[in-house]
Formats: sequence, structure tokens, C-alpha cells
Amino acid sequence: MDKYSFLNAAHTAYFADLYDQYLKNPDSVEPSWRAFFQGYDFGSESYGMEGEIVEGVSAQIPEHIQKEFQVVKLIDGYRSRGHLFTKTNPVRARRKYAPTLEIENFGLSKSDLNSTFSAGEILGLNSATLQNIIDHLERIYCDSIGVEYMYIRKPEEIEWIQNKLNINDNHSIFTSDEKKYILKKLNQAVSFESFLHTKYVGQKRFSLEGNESLIPAVDAIIEKAADEGVKEFVMGMAHRGRLSTLTNIFGKSAKDIFSEFDGKDYEEKVFDGDVKYHLGWTSNRETYNNKKINLNIAPNPSHLETVGAVVQGITRAKQDKDEITDASQVLPIVVHGDAAIAGQGLVYEVVQMAKLDGYKTNGTIHIVVNNQIGFTTNYLDARSSTYCTDVAKVTLSPVLHVNADDAEAVVHAALFALHFRMKFKRDVFIDLLGYRKYGHNEGDEPKFTQPLLYKAIAKHKNPRDIYAQRLLDEGVINDGYVKHIETKYKESLEEKLEDSRKEDKTEITAFMQEEWKGFTRVTENVMMEQIDTTVSKKVLKEITKVISNLPSDKKFIRKIQRLIESRQTMFDENRLDWAMAEHLAYGSLLVEGFNVRISGQDVERGTFSHRHAVVKVEDSEEEIILHNSISKEQGQFNIYNSLLSEYGVVGFDYGYAMASPNTLTIWEAQFGDFSNGAQIMIDQYISSGEDKWKTQNGLVMLLPHGYEGQGAEHSSGRMERYLQMCAKDNMFIADCTTPANMFHLLRKQMKANFRKPLIVFTPKSLLRHPKVVSTVDEFANGSFEMLIDDKTAKATKVKTLVFVTGKFYYDLLEEQEKLGRDNVALVRIEQLFPLPVKDMRSILKKYKNADDVVWAQEEPRNMGAYSHILMHLDEAKQFRAASRRPYGAPAAGSSTRSKIRHQEVIDYVFDKTKNNKR
Repeated sequence: MDKYSFLNAAHTAYFADLYDQYLKNPDSVEPSWRAFFQGYDFGSESYGMEGEIVEGVSAQIPEHIQKEFQVVKLIDGYRSRGHLFTKTNPVRARRKYAPTLEIENFGLSKSDLNSTFSAGEILGLNSATLQNIIDHLERIYCDSIGVEYMYIRKPEEIEWIQNKLNINDNHSIFTSDEKKYILKKLNQAVSFESFLHTKYVGQKRFSLEGNESLIPAVDAIIEKAADEGVKEFVMGMAHRGRLSTLTNIFGKSAKDIFSEFDGKDYEEKVFDGDVKYHLGWTSNRETYNNKKINLNIAPNPSHLETVGAVVQGITRAKQDKDEITDASQVLPIVVHGDAAIAGQGLVYEVVQMAKLDGYKTNGTIHIVVNNQIGFTTNYLDARSSTYCTDVAKVTLSPVLHVNADDAEAVVHAALFALHFRMKFKRDVFIDLLGYRKYGHNEGDEPKFTQPLLYKAIAKHKNPRDIYAQRLLDEGVINDGYVKHIETKYKESLEEKLEDSRKEDKTEITAFMQEEWKGFTRVTENVMMEQIDTTVSKKVLKEITKVISNLPSDKKFIRKIQRLIESRQTMFDENRLDWAMAEHLAYGSLLVEGFNVRISGQDVERGTFSHRHAVVKVEDSEEEIILHNSISKEQGQFNIYNSLLSEYGVVGFDYGYAMASPNTLTIWEAQFGDFSNGAQIMIDQYISSGEDKWKTQNGLVMLLPHGYEGQGAEHSSGRMERYLQMCAKDNMFIADCTTPANMFHLLRKQMKANFRKPLIVFTPKSLLRHPKVVSTVDEFANGSFEMLIDDKTAKATKVKTLVFVTGKFYYDLLEEQEKLGRDNVALVRIEQLFPLPVKDMRSILKKYKNADDVVWAQEEPRNMGAYSHILMHLDEAKQFRAASRRPYGAPAAGSSTRSKIRHQEVIDYVFDKTKNNKR
């Protein structure tokens, strides 16, 4: 074995630092080191972080010098693996890991304990005995906090963490008043839960008991962050502990929570509400240092981790506001469960967003309320990783594992996490290791599945009583102190309970009221009203000029140059295509002061290469966004290619739209049914958020849809799923066929004084179809048409009336022209929800001579809009349905088979004797 093989990179770095110090001032190093360096000639050989000591060293290192390096190895061992040997589990024995941190594993022995080592300088101890060094390391790395950080690749971050740990080696950094305040917040957490437990026996509340120290931790983050310039907080958490957080952190009146427990009806008939531990809340708080801060806790469904993506979007929208000068002034906090953070893939998607231009929020504080159990599943069955927080290592984020029973350690870890986030603008994780006092909900019996654990929990004191005893021993409080503050707090709860029972109805406060000032919540009747979306031709001309001219001093690929210039040609020739519909809609909204944000996979260019909103300079790949050069006073245009995620990105953009109603926020799928990767966001937020939480949202989803023989996954946007979720007034569904209608649809989304999600089934082959063009006048003076009549048909001649939607219209039009059938009228339904029933009935009256009324769709019978039409229009039961027959998959993989089936449907539209057989 090489005589220097015991030295690793950390040791050679230490050796190098000492040698540099010796070269500058030999007397500044210990005599033993001075003698060592004097005995060797290193010459010009190099040493450093990556290798072992250079081969130029020719003599054996003395034993006492080797011992120094063994101590350095020991220090390195504690830093890298100390978290495996902590006292962080309050109710279970820790798993055993090998090798341990016993000194014998580092080439040291008990006889070395009283020896003095210069390596203590690494820890800020100067020269110290091995025993002192070990005691110091145990306090830092193996007590109530275990820290994982040695995988971080930036030396300045590692150094910052180590300096922070060395300074606060015993966590006792709080004054007597601060300790009393921590106890006060702990008491609120404990007393609130016990009050609910006695007043609402057996009701679900998803108690925080066993992890009550979350309350002083979050409170400390908010108070201290406000001192560091944070103005707004956005928090997301699932159900456990949410009621206590709402009351004891966010200031929601316990009176309102008691009303929700009593199950009273809501004050609004149009609002169905949600369970109390899913509701959002916004409040303004003044800190103890008189700083005004805005607090937001986002509403969430029972799909535990979904809210994390939404929180990031809300945070980014707030950071993008003009009044926020530094993105760090808005701080996201996401509270996870241990089973959820390990088991749900969305966490990985959100973590991967953390440093991407389109999604970064300057660091999130992640707190895991670690119950060591997921409903009835033990942690050993819940993950393969050592820790539930191991996803943090994806972005090399530090993790602090903390014993939830040690209140001061928890608050200390919370402040450590805050300072790291503010300093390095990166994610940081706190694993709050506690337990769950009762079952998954308070009506559950946990002893069925974890009898030993729950025997231990039954005997275990709560964190408040443990901390109170500590403060009593320290002389900070006297005997009656805890009883006094508990009685006082419970008396206030009792008063609020009495007040709540005087109210007949429950009033739900809307989330983020300030952002939504001036917007109204509307019913379907208002959704059907026309909105003025006209724009002067002069404005359209000016926008076209800007987006048609690339900078002359930069070099672009010739094909791109021609494509951009063709925009002006289209305008001049009065033939505007689909791409121009988008560009002019965005440009006109920007001119009017709205912002535009588009994200999704490959949206900058467009999956089908039609958009080219971002143009790259050929020799530098500098990005040119022409939409940001229209006028000085315009809104901001942002477009981002997303990571390869649907669930996380849709959640993010939904959150963005939730916090920024004056931004046209668009998510586009590569192909329509790729959105099914985000189905939870669609089900739990987009289609139902307003009904559950009073939250309006104007997110636009663009879903390419149309049967072009490209197989199952590249044909259908699964419109049947969206339509099945439509009810009353929850969203718009559109399937446009003209550029002008698309232009006015996008403008209408922002010009209304309300917001609803908008799902648009967009074309693929129609993006460059010669007939899919509109005039400048149709853009300037038109409006969105929910239904487009057949302008060439003569009502008296028509025998077959065909209702159709989307791209299939052009397939039928081509066949009609080929057959020369002037007795057929093709009527397009451009808005599928709310369905323009009144207009459809007018059409039926207009073409009263038609004895054959057809609903035509290219999708199979069990897909597309057919069942939706049947549900919303009684007359549709008499229509002849022309479609593919029912299938399990949206389309055939064989393009030949697909074309045959497609033609059979077309044939059947024009000849009812030709029923499709395939």
C-alpha cells in the first residue's frame, strides 16, 4: 500500500493550507508541522484538492503527523456521516449503520483522547485535545440535528455551512425571552389540538400532535425573514397540521374554523366549498419588529403534493410584479409528509424546476412533517432511500434532520434554513422527525397496524411539556407558567367557539383578495355574452412591422429570416394564418398593458414549427424576442421551453395564473393527450377550484388535436374528458377553425372582468392549410364566434345539416366540393362549453327543410364531443351520428388503416347508406 494512501482530498487540502501558511510565515504553524515541512523539499511539484501528496516527498511522515491526518479523517467522517448517528428520533430506536464513528475506525485509540491536535483549528477550536474535538463534533453533528451537506459541490456553500455549525455548536442561542416565545407558540399548537379533541370528538382534523414544533419553526422563519427584507410568503401544505397553522401562524380566526367544524351551510349558493383543512387563506401580519408582511397559504386537494407546484407558480407570479425589486422578497415554504415526499413523483418534477429560468423562485424552504408512517404504511415499506428527503440531493440541497421534541433545535434549524436560502437563493430541506399521536385521522385506530410504536407514543410527553421542563430546569420559567398560558389561550378559544355558534352560515374568505380586486365571479349567462375584442388596423399594422423585422446587425439562418419576413407579407396580402392569430393577439394585449406568459415543451419555436416567438442568432445563439419591442409602455412577454414535465408545469402555470389575473398564462401540450400527465391538476384544480375554494383562474391550455394518421397518442386531445368535467360555469372549451376566431378568443380571455380556465383544441395540419386564413378586417373588427354558420349554403336547398367541430370541418368541406353537394350545410361549433344551445336551435330553425341532421366527428363514438352534445342539447338525440365506431384507443397505429376509417366517416356524412364498418 502507498504510504500516503490514507490521505484523501479533504486531507490534502488541509495539508496544502498548512503548507501555504508555513511558506508565508513559518512561525505561525505548530512546531511539529514546522519541523515536518523543514525536512522536505517540495520543489515546484503541485498538490491540491484532486490528488494525494506529491511523489516528491521522499521520507516517511512521522507518526504524530499521521495522527493529525487521522483526526482530519475523523472530522471528515462526522461531517459526511454524522447524520446517521443522531438523536433525532423521539419514539423509535435508530437503525444501525456501519462503519460507525468510533475512533478506532480512523486509526486512533483511547490513548489519543488527551493528546492535543492542531486539526481542531478546522472546527474553530484552535489546538484541542481529541476528546474536546469529539465532544464538539457530537454536539454539532450527532445531537438533535443531523446535517447532510458534504455532497454540495460549491466550496463557498460548504464553508458557510461549516462556519455556521461551528458557531452554534449547542443550539443554545436563544435569550430567555425568545425561549418563552418559543414555548408560547408550542403551547398554542398543543392547546389548539387538545381543545378541538374535546369539543369535536371523533371529527377529522388531521392533528399536528407529535410535530407541534412546526408552529414555532414556521413562526420563526416568518419573523426573521421579514427582518431580512421578505415581503410576502407563499405556503403550501397538505391536511396534517393545517388548521393549527391557519390559526396560530396565518391569523385565521378560530371562530371561522369552529363554524366549519359545525357543518353550517355556506353564505353563497353558487359555492360548494371544501373540507376545512383544504381551504386557502390570505392575511397581512405585522411582525414584532413592525414589519408588514403578506401571508398566503394555497388551497389544496387531498392529492398531497400537488400544491407544491402551485405554490411555485404563485410565488413566481408575485416575484414578477413591478414592486418586487428582488425575487428573494417572496419566499415559498412547502410542507410535506414523509410518505408523500418520498412516494410522489411530482416532488421530483418541482425540485427539477428550482434553477430553471422559467420556473425558479430563488429557493424554497421544504419542511417535512415526518410522522414515520403513511396512513398505515411503515417507513420501511414507503421508500427504498435512507431518508424520505433524499430527493433533495437531485439539486445538491442541504438537509437538516431534526428531533421534533427539541423545540430549540427545531427553531435553530428553521433559521439556519432561512439564512441559507437568503444567502444562496437555493432550496433547503428540514426533516422534522416526530410522530403521529392518533391514527391517520382521529377516528382511526393505529394500534391495529403499529402496536409497538403506539404503545411508545401513548407514554410519550408532548413537545411543549418536554420543553417546559427544560426551561423550568434552566430557571427561565416557574412552576405555574405553563398552566397560566394554557388557560389563557383556551379561554380565548372558548370565547370564539361561543361567537361562532351565534352565526347561521359559514363565510369563506377568498384567497388573494388583493390580486383579484375588480374581478367578479360570474355564472354561465355572463360567460355567453359578447365582449369587445376589436383592435384598430393601425395597431395591428404597427405590431406586424415589429414582429416581421429582425435586427439588421445580427446574422440569422436564412430560412428563419424569410419566415419572419413572411409575417409582413401575410399582412400586406390580407391573408393572416394561425401563427399570426397568436402573434397579433399577444402583441395587442401587450400594447394594452397585459402580460403574456407561455410555457410548455418546445413552445418557443412550437412543436409544429409555427410560432418562432424566440429567434436565435446564428453564430451566438443569442435569443431575440420581438414581442418585447413593440412599445415602451407595453406589458412583458415571457415564453419558456419547459422541462419534460406536464404535471409539475401545469401546476406551476395554474399557480401563476392564480396570482396574476392580468397575465395571459398559457400552457401548451406537444400533443393534446400529453396533458393527461397532468390529470390531477385538471381534475382537482382547473375544473373545480372555483367551486371548492372561490378561486378564479384564467389559465389557457392549448391542446393540439386532429386525426392525421399519426397513431393513438398524436391524434386526440381527449376532449371528452374535459367536456365530461364541464358544469354550470366552471370553464370554457373551444375548438376553433379560423385564425380570426383564435385571435378574438385569446383577447376575450383577458378583456373580460372575470377569469375562467380556457381549454383550446388547436390544430396541427391547419397551421399551414391554404384555406385556414383570415383577413385583417376580421381581426380588427370581428369578435369571437361560438358558432360559424355555412355562409355559402342556401337554406331552402339544404337537405342535410351537419354540425361539426374543429379540423374535421375542412375534411368535410373538401369532400363537399369534390362531390358538388350544394344541398349540404356545414355548421361549425367553435365553443363546446358553455355550448351555444340557443344558436344551435336557431340554425335548426333556419334549415328547417333539412330532413337529415348529422353530428359529425372524426373521433370514435365513445370519444370526442358526441356524448357532450347529447347531454346538453335534447334535439341531438334525433341526430344521425357520423363517427368512427367505439374503440379503446383513440386511433389506429397504421396510417393506411386510419385513412380508411377516416374516409368511411366522411362517406357516411354525405351518404347515410354507407355506414362505417371498421
